[in-house]
Amino acid sequence: MPHFYAECTENIREQANLPELFSKVNQALAETGIFPLGGIRSRAIWLDTWHMADGKHDYAFVHMTLKIGAGRSLESRQQVGELLFTLIKEHFASLMARQYLALSFTMEELDPVLNYKQNNVHSLFRKE
Repeated sequence: MPHFYAECTENIREQANLPELFSKVNQALAETGIFPLGGIRSRAIWLDTWHMADGKHDYAFVHMTLKIGAGRSLESRQQVGELLFTLIKEHFASLMARQYLALSFTMEELDPVLNYKQNNVHSLFRKE
């Protein structure tokens, strides 16, 4: 953990430039020092069917979620949330200037008990 999800409307697939966003998000999360590098993942969920507002314009939206493991302070979570949302708004600023676009971001803390995982990538980043 953390896992970053971006749900995007298909009409902005190229303009959204999600590979660049994901690179920025992963780097920012790594630089916080509070998440293990081997657990950071970003992914897109493209929506080919949606209806937004009155449907009269070429509306688009990107809803992003950061899922994190339990145990970090509220202050740490708020700092990460503000950091990421600032990064997100900067990334989409030029697209928002050209098109009707809704951005939203939420952070979810996973249950500390009902959260199962196995990962051998962490061993690449452990300091000896």
